[in-house]
Amino acid sequence: MGKAIFIRLNVLLVLLLLISSTVSAQTDVADRPAAAQLKARQQFMDMKFGLFIHWGIYSILGDGEWVMHSRKIPYINYKRLADFFNPQDFNAKEWVALAKNTGMKYITITSRHHDGFSMYPSKASAYNIVDGTPYKKDPLMELAKECEKEGIELRFYYSLLDWGRDDYAFGSEIRDGKPVKGDWEGYIRFMKTQLTELITNYPSVKGIWFDGEWDRKTADWHLDEIYALIHRLNPAIMIGNNHHLAPKPGEDFQLFEKDLPGNNSAGFSAEAKIGKIPLETCETMNGSWGFNINDRKYKSVKELIHYLVNAAGKDANFLLNIGPMPNGKIQPEFTDTLAKIGDWMKINGESIYGTRGNVLAQQPWGVVTAKDNVWYIHVLKMPADRKVTIPVVNKKVKHAELLDGNVKVNFRQYKDTVTLLIEKAGTDSIDDVVKLNFNL
Repeated sequence: MGKAIFIRLNVLLVLLLLISSTVSAQTDVADRPAAAQLKARQQFMDMKFGLFIHWGIYSILGDGEWVMHSRKIPYINYKRLADFFNPQDFNAKEWVALAKNTGMKYITITSRHHDGFSMYPSKASAYNIVDGTPYKKDPLMELAKECEKEGIELRFYYSLLDWGRDDYAFGSEIRDGKPVKGDWEGYIRFMKTQLTELITNYPSVKGIWFDGEWDRKTADWHLDEIYALIHRLNPAIMIGNNHHLAPKPGEDFQLFEKDLPGNNSAGFSAEAKIGKIPLETCETMNGSWGFNINDRKYKSVKELIHYLVNAAGKDANFLLNIGPMPNGKIQPEFTDTLAKIGDWMKINGESIYGTRGNVLAQQPWGVVTAKDNVWYIHVLKMPADRKVTIPVVNKKVKHAELLDGNVKVNFRQYKDTVTLLIEKAGTDSIDDVVKLNFNL
């Protein structure tokens, strides 16, 4: 072997080792979250219940947030909606009070959806609510201030997908990890700029909720760079990505769209292997995320409370969505239902907040949540004989009572089970919650 070839091979080997070391280091850092991230994850799991808000210029058409795509509206025409988006009735105080009175601990709102319109003033694009509409105000800043005042966490939804930008080139063939058309590197830079704005201009923000990666499954989204940027700007910010897959390095919570973890009734979660990070499931109050004037498929108070309880039983948070109207008001069908959920949470909230799930597999009668030496038995379907038997291996029950009214519940303790005799519960209860105290 010639000396020159030998030197070139050595240089190549060193470069390969350096690249391998860098990739390994990046992966290692992503897999070993900082103390601030771990603390944020625990706090997130304690909160359990949040408000999701889909709001943008699409609300003007009253046909959901996908209206540009579903009606095949050309981007040049769709952009005109910004010219008359003027939500004069928007009131951050009312929105935050609604969330708080419902018993929700955090709000996640769309900062930019798939139509590419930014709901905050962005220097990276004039296509935003301050520069591009007659409204000329920043609703996200008003929400951020009110959330901080009321002790509600604020998080931002951010779309990776963009139907209109030339650099994204929606519909382009993906080859070698990027679209054939457009300017993929330029689009990645654009997103990094906007995410930097969202984190630095709104310092109280606690999370970023990504969506749209599923549009380009074979593309290199540079997520390692994007996640590293976010955690470098603020290590305590939680990152989630609605990619419908197993969690990726750098993510802090796993999302499940319109399904509980482990289920796939909506068809999104076939490849969503459950990871070891906090979980969150999101759902709509009717059938739409964004305001839809024709959608009357409202879920009942009972359905939504059961969804919240079943999510907690699977150790997941529940993010419940509303789609405000274009004037900034929230329709009464939503506010009335949320008020009733709030009434239920005032009585039963201790069985949700700060609890952990997966204590027992789902039972024919319901689920269990737990906190320290207490189990909360959520009887969602009362047996005809009003007897509920629970596996409690190596545990001795000290006391049992209904949370609603603190009514004592009689029980019979056996070797590995306890049977509750729920005689005084309501005949048409949404969820009879029995608090079991165990001897330490």
